[in-house]
Amino acid sequence: MNLYHELCLPHLTNCVCGLKALARQRELIVPLARGRVLEVGMGTALNLPFYDRDKVSCIWGLEPSPGMRKAAEKNVRRSGMQVQWLDLPAATIPLEDGCVDTVLLTFTLCSIADWQGALEEMRRVLAPQGRLLFCEHGSAPDEGVLRWQERITPWWKHLAGGCHLDRPIPRLIGSSGFRVTELAAGYAAGVPKVAGYTYRGCAEKG
Repeated sequence: MNLYHELCLPHLTNCVCGLKALARQRELIVPLARGRVLEVGMGTALNLPFYDRDKVSCIWGLEPSPGMRKAAEKNVRRSGMQVQWLDLPAATIPLEDGCVDTVLLTFTLCSIADWQGALEEMRRVLAPQGRLLFCEHGSAPDEGVLRWQERITPWWKHLAGGCHLDRPIPRLIGSSGFRVTELAAGYAAGVPKVAGYTYRGCAEKG
């Protein structure tokens, strides 16, 4: 077991991803989840307070890291919501075809090694009329910021659990069989630009 990734990184992730600036981004996308929800890369369960309980019937939390799931226990208890944990990688989702109404991605796609395999699996389990909701940070449109993202990413990903600062999020989603139907993008206030350009939106099966 990698002690840093299983013992230190979950608590670091909980602190950084729990920043108010990022919580505001979560608050704009998570309440849109409906029905049977698959949250990919649930991490320490920071999204739970933002779910609309009246609109959600089931939450599957896909999180392969035992350290993350353990660190999530406090947030799950505090929320009073039930989470069915799935402890496999996103490229191997143990659910049947078309059984999910909403797939939720928040600050996750940046760190999935096999992002294409993961998105293809999300598409497989999503119902025909289901939606992929996403809130991710990624490549900035400003050349100067993007150059820094590309310079920093090779060492940053080792420190931050595989996180890539420079992934073109809408392009990745669109190249994996989804059609992006809603998109808002911009720098998150209070976050360094190199890590703060966010993409928030909705996609359907193409």
